[in-house]
Amino acid sequence: MVFGKIEYLNLLPFHIFMKRFVQYSSAKKTLEYKKNVPAKINREFHNKRVDAAFISSITAQKHKHINLGIVAKKEVQSVLVIPADSHIHDNESASSNQLAKILGIEGQVLIGDKALKYALHNKEYIDLAKEWHTRYRLPFVFALLCFHKNKHLYKRIEKNFLKKPYKIPQYILEKASNKTDINKKDILHYLSLISYHIDKKSQLGLKKFYKESQKKV
Repeated sequence: MVFGKIEYLNLLPFHIFMKRFVQYSSAKKTLEYKKNVPAKINREFHNKRVDAAFISSITAQKHKHINLGIVAKKEVQSVLVIPADSHIHDNESASSNQLAKILGIEGQVLIGDKALKYALHNKEYIDLAKEWHTRYRLPFVFALLCFHKNKHLYKRIEKNFLKKPYKIPQYILEKASNKTDINKKDILHYLSLISYHIDKKSQLGLKKFYKESQKKV
């Protein structure tokens, strides 16, 4: 099994879970990771060079997925539009660029850890998830865990991951902090803004996103 791995902080709890999960799974012997940014993982998945991954919701619509994803209930701090002389997409993104288009917000789209770091040190930005919630009163789903086959395995992953929140060991938190240059306290606060369960309200948010996207084609 080749799993597309996005090494943003927002998936840190899931990566910790997967490390433990495969220890007691037959997948341990065959699991390998292919690391990249979301936009490139999308292409790798589409071309079947990875078997499963968190795929940007704008490109996940036609793929099989479980009820795991990356969901912002309100603000998220890591998907921003910052002031710029012209509109600039983030090449690492897919859903976030489309979200800015739907909301009609011009500027430089910034996602991921670099966006979080910017938000922690600057006040001039628009949090796209917060703006989405203000307009539609719905969560925004940035990505879905998609797969090509072996649904049973991914449903087990879903069930086990959602059983309980996964605490981040201090040594991993310290490592993440050093890598991103973001304070450990800020990382934990950021992760509290994210949900991984695609519940009924998240599904409504996803349907709304797809509906609004069609208007912008």
